[in-house]
Amino acid sequence: MDSPPAASPAPKVYKVGTLTYTRGRLIQVMFWMLWGDFIFQLLESMPTVTPLLLRWHGASDTLIGLVGSLSSIVAFFWYPVVATQSDRYRSKLGRRRPFLLWFAPPVMISLVLLGAVKPAGVWVHGILSSLGNDSVTVAGCSIAWIMVFVVIFLLFNAYIVQVFACLVADVIPVEVMGKFSGFYRAIGALGSLAFNRWIFGWVEAYTFHVYLLIGLLFAGAFSLIIWNVKEGEYPPPPPKAPGGPLGAIKEYLQTCFRHRFYLTFFTVTLFFWTSLVPLGFVVFFGTSAGKAGYAPTLNLSLQEFGEVKGWTFVVQMVIFFIVGFFVDRFHAIRVAVAGMFLTTVTYFCCYWFVDSKHTLLIWWSLNQAAIAVYLGSAMAMGPRLLPRERYGQFVSANLIYGMVGLILAPPAIGWLLQRVADYRYVFIFCGVLTGLAFVALLMLYAQWKRYGGDASFAPPDPVAKTSHAVTP
Repeated sequence: MDSPPAASPAPKVYKVGTLTYTRGRLIQVMFWMLWGDFIFQLLESMPTVTPLLLRWHGASDTLIGLVGSLSSIVAFFWYPVVATQSDRYRSKLGRRRPFLLWFAPPVMISLVLLGAVKPAGVWVHGILSSLGNDSVTVAGCSIAWIMVFVVIFLLFNAYIVQVFACLVADVIPVEVMGKFSGFYRAIGALGSLAFNRWIFGWVEAYTFHVYLLIGLLFAGAFSLIIWNVKEGEYPPPPPKAPGGPLGAIKEYLQTCFRHRFYLTFFTVTLFFWTSLVPLGFVVFFGTSAGKAGYAPTLNLSLQEFGEVKGWTFVVQMVIFFIVGFFVDRFHAIRVAVAGMFLTTVTYFCCYWFVDSKHTLLIWWSLNQAAIAVYLGSAMAMGPRLLPRERYGQFVSANLIYGMVGLILAPPAIGWLLQRVADYRYVFIFCGVLTGLAFVALLMLYAQWKRYGGDASFAPPDPVAKTSHAVTP
């Protein structure tokens, strides 16, 4: 008698929270999120045009610098509010998508109005002149218009930045987070490349048209995300802290900045973000823009330096596509440790071995490849290591730590460079800072192992007065 045919294996199922995906459905969700990431990078490239808008209307360097600092100020003070709001919100649409639905339109409108600065400046000047105010100029009205809508854009865009990042953790299963993070970084880099290659050059001649195009693309892409990406159900939020706003601030600080595990996590970000500050001075080492009395530079033309930098972007995009597979296989924290170690080593190699365009291309490309390994794994670390019920809150706390470094480091690095009078030392400064980040990562890895590691890690209770690690 013939034996019955063997049953075909059940299709692979992926879960995150209460969401369950087949492979096909997961691919659809990842497609829409990555499409949103591409358009999101176009949107986030627009603030780089703001200094040019101000300069074209006669703004001083001081005013341009002041407006440029607004994004850091908004991020430092406003992002924690936004993140906590979305963590606590519950609705039929979930806790993230309602904020995308509500704030995408004002982001688009403020962006379009920012692009309309040329006719708007003339219009405002005409109104004020008709009211008898002859002291104002068209340029002054245009600058005021830019400043107003930059602030409005930053306040509303904070919801998009924070909520979209948190939505990733809520809808992408942890088991494929590494691959998704790598693709996310690579697609984001493609978005930035597309803006700089095909859009940036048209901004001066077609300012309003560029802003309108990006605004419409953003609104359309995020409307599709809201429609096609579904959230699961969430447990009830924790009770609100007593004491009103001051009580909420106290609870935020005590929750995020008490537990050693999370402080170590934030410290990695602090040192790594700070290491990006001296890297900004590498253009002075590579070109002939060094100061008199400083050590010799490579004396490359801006075009030659741009070619080298462009190749580093290509290398990073390739690494981003690859690193996710290693993250899912070996865990994000292990890949991050390897990436940070290689980043530190290659920074010191840049200091020792770079003496021409050719050697700069080799060692800087290796360095940027190592950074891509870390960045691709770091994005996947958050969903694995931070409390899911307070994920947005801890993401904002991590950002605060990073912003401290970005705020304090520039004057310190500038002072150090004046003391050593050699732009080659930017690689030493970067290497020291990433070395400190590597030490912090090793500490984080040891704590992760004590809390269960691969076998049983769960994010420790952030408000527990004492922590109890898992012992072997």
